[in-house]
Amino acid sequence: MARPLLWLVLLCASSLMSFAARAAGLRLALTHVDAKANLSVEERMHRRLASMAGGVAAPLHWAGNQYIAEYLIGNPPQKAEAVVAIGSDLFWTQCSSCSPVCFKQDLPVYDPSMSSTYRPVACTDAACAMSLTGGETQCSVKGTECSVLGTYGGGVAAGDLAVEEFTFGEEVVSLAFGCIAASTLKATSLEGSSGVFGLGRGALSVVSQLAAGDTTTTRFSYCLGPYFHGAAVNQSHLFVGASATALTGAATAVTTVPFVTNPKDEPYTTYYYLPLVGITVGKTRLDGVPATAFELREVTPGKWAGTMIDSAYPFMSLVDVAHQALKAELAAQLGASLVPPPEKVSKRLELCVARGEVATVVPPLVLHFGGGGGGDVVVPPENYWAPVDEVTACMLVFSAAQPNAKLPMSETTVIGNFMQQNMYLLYDLGNGVLSFQTADCSSM
Repeated sequence: MARPLLWLVLLCASSLMSFAARAAGLRLALTHVDAKANLSVEERMHRRLASMAGGVAAPLHWAGNQYIAEYLIGNPPQKAEAVVAIGSDLFWTQCSSCSPVCFKQDLPVYDPSMSSTYRPVACTDAACAMSLTGGETQCSVKGTECSVLGTYGGGVAAGDLAVEEFTFGEEVVSLAFGCIAASTLKATSLEGSSGVFGLGRGALSVVSQLAAGDTTTTRFSYCLGPYFHGAAVNQSHLFVGASATALTGAATAVTTVPFVTNPKDEPYTTYYYLPLVGITVGKTRLDGVPATAFELREVTPGKWAGTMIDSAYPFMSLVDVAHQALKAELAAQLGASLVPPPEKVSKRLELCVARGEVATVVPPLVLHFGGGGGGDVVVPPENYWAPVDEVTACMLVFSAAQPNAKLPMSETTVIGNFMQQNMYLLYDLGNGVLSFQTADCSSM
């Protein structure tokens, strides 16, 4: 939860600059990691499936499924890139003091000594006492500067909490960030980017900092272009703050769903949980799947399972009782259209049809949301089926109870980024709701 008074203290020296950024908001182009490589549709699919081999971890392990944003840091500006993570609070980049105990990145490492606007956060600053989801802030060993530690599924990142000037397109804003001096993350974890752009619910996330207590601008949105359609990976977009607004003039309806209240145990305080209550396949609602299978619940002391939406995890991970029901219903509806899965691609593929028949034989899914104000979100076939080789397309919804899965993720449903393609999603933290709207993301 944001703590506005602390951020007023932290950002007072740059209040005019921050106000300008809040007034205009940020707009960033997002690049999927596969756009960096010259890969065919099939090769991109194989890469995504291989990245899931280790299962789903909490905090979520990105494993090469990211969208990356470019920005400038410091004055004079230095180029940097960051993985966009809505399940993480901290905004951080590797710093020059990191070598040689950090992962390799594509761009030169940011050097704070070359910037006139870099300011470390002192131990005496109120911000140093703030809790950080998935990590912590505390006084450094030197006793003067504030240290920060971020914990992720693929390792940890540690350094100093500081304030710096960032440029996103034409907007310039001062933000608190982690200047990372040591990391156990592998280079493949962030696909050569410089760090993480955190959009979680905590006070250190970019969306909370830009709002600085103004609930009318505590929001962000994104639109993810499809990455299995054609030779190129389509462009995607991220909007933060005042620029994140509902689409105007769009022909498609808006479905608004309330967020579920987060538990107080970390790291579950920062995730975006949704009140999923059921699923319909075509015109048939899945039988034998109680709404309780999707609801937020404590499965072991301090560990929570439920239904979350994430921008970094690729495909839908569905709690097993629902996955089994989905698989059975689709098999019944598809009948003779089913073809054997190509095992050379992945042994996890279960239901497949001829590649050219997806649009004509595969039914849409309908996600039913409750929470006293939920609605229905229609998922077209191309958002949960995709080509896996030259002749075959398969369902890309997997059981959460896979062999390597552990609690709580083995009981958690995750709506991944593939299912979100060509949808405009508006996260309105001030009003506690998420809006879905079909859109052509590549043309925005």
